[in-house]
Amino acid sequence: MFSKEESTSLRKEFWTCFGKSFPRKWILYNTKIKGLSFKFVADRKKAMVVLDIEHPDKFTCEILFEQIISLKDILVNDYVSNVIFDNEYDLESGKKIHRIYLLHQIKFSIYNKQTWKECYLFFKESMSEFESFFEEYKDYINQVIL
Repeated sequence: MFSKEESTSLRKEFWTCFGKSFPRKWILYNTKIKGLSFKFVADRKKAMVVLDIEHPDKFTCEILFEQIISLKDILVNDYVSNVIFDNEYDLESGKKIHRIYLLHQIKFSIYNKQTWKECYLFFKESMSEFESFFEEYKDYINQVIL
């Protein structure tokens, strides 16, 4: 087990190394669509690239998710085949959100440096594809809330 300080230090090192290894500007929170954000997730058991839909207005949140669901075949066939659509993803905080994500299939732990390289490659490739999809269809996705 790691102390809280060691855990914090390893997490910081993980993200710093990723940023230095792949120095580019990711979309992340800058989607220009309220309640829609991309994230990298890494913890002691898994790594994911996610698109979270958590608009404060429940109706808007639902229609955003449905709009992306309507593009599911395109996303799966042309961009990221192993994407998972979760209508009720439970966050650690207990909050339920809509999450569309790609799960890193290789054994990973943020506390095991030997797993970092594969995770970084997964992050780069998966997020790049996910962002390409988003850039192509963001106007279509956004039209339901304009």
